[in-house]
Amino acid sequence: MLSRQHKLLVMKIVSLFSVVRGYNIPIIVLAQYLSAIFILAPEKRALDILLDFNLFLIVFASAITIASGYIINNFYDSQKDLINRPNKSMLDRLVSQKTKLSVYFTLNFIAVLMALIVSWRAFLFFSAYIFLIWFYSHKIKKYPIVGNLTAAFLAVLPFFAILLYFYNKVSFEEIEDHMSHFMVISAHAVFLFLLLLIREMIKDLENLKGDLVNNYRTIPIIYNETVSKQIITVLTFLTVIPVYILINIYDVGYMDIYFYICFAVLLFFLIYLWKSNSKGQFLLLHNVLKFLIVSGVCCIVLINPSVLWHGKNLLLHP
Repeated sequence: MLSRQHKLLVMKIVSLFSVVRGYNIPIIVLAQYLSAIFILAPEKRALDILLDFNLFLIVFASAITIASGYIINNFYDSQKDLINRPNKSMLDRLVSQKTKLSVYFTLNFIAVLMALIVSWRAFLFFSAYIFLIWFYSHKIKKYPIVGNLTAAFLAVLPFFAILLYFYNKVSFEEIEDHMSHFMVISAHAVFLFLLLLIREMIKDLENLKGDLVNNYRTIPIIYNETVSKQIITVLTFLTVIPVYILINIYDVGYMDIYFYICFAVLLFFLIYLWKSNSKGQFLLLHNVLKFLIVSGVCCIVLINPSVLWHGKNLLLHP
C-alpha cells in the first residue's frame, strides 16, 4: 500500500501530465516523424531518418515546447477552466502555479538548448515559437478571429521546423526541383490548418460560459452562435481546395481514401453542428475533429505503405 505522501506525489504527477496534455505529445512526435518519412524526404530510407540525431533533437524540442505551451496556457486560463472544465481544473490545481512556472521555464530552456545544438537557425525558430505561444496565451487568445487563427497557426508551426531542417541545405538553384514536394507539404498544412481552425471555433462555442465570465472577446460572444456556425460551415467547405490539389494534381497514394471518408464525416459534422446548442453537443463535435486529425496523422503511411513492408523485411532479414 502506498503511503499518503506517495499517493499525493502520484496525484501530482498525474496532474502535471494533465496540464501538459501528455496524451497529445506522442501524437505530435508521430506526426513529425511520419511527415519526415512520407512527405518531406520520401527519397531517404526511413531508418536513416529515424536514426538522424539532429532530427531527433528538433522533434524533441518541438514536443517539450508544446508541453510548455500547454502549461502557460493552463496558467492564464485557470479561472476560465474552473467554469468550463471543473473536474480537469481541480486535478490541474494539485500542482501549484509556482511549480507550473518552474517546469515551464525548465522545458523552454531545454528546448532552446537542443535547438542550439542543431543550428543557430533552429535556435532562433524555437525562441520565436516559445515567445509566440506565451504572447498568444497572455494576450491574443482573448480576441476574436485573430486568436483562432493564431492558435491554429501555432499548432501547425512544429511541422515547419521539420521542413526547415530538411530544406536548410538546399541551394537556391535546387529549389525548383523541390517545388512539387513543397506544394504537397503546403496543401497538407493548409488542410490541417483548416481542421484546427474549425476546432478552435468549436471550442469557443463549447467554452462560451467561461469565456463570457472572464471577458474573452470570442466570435459567439461578440456576434452570436449563428455567425460562428456560418463561419465554421465556410471553413469546412474550404477544405475541399487543398484536398483537390492533393488528390487530382499530386500523388498521395492510398491516402485519398482517408480524404473521402473525412469528407463524409464532415458532412454529418455540419448537419449535427446546426442542430447543436449545448456544451455536450459541441464537445462531441470537438472530439470528432480530434479523431479526424489523429486518424489523418496515422493515415500518412498510406501515401507509400511499401515503406512499412520494407521496414518489416529489414527487421526480419537483416
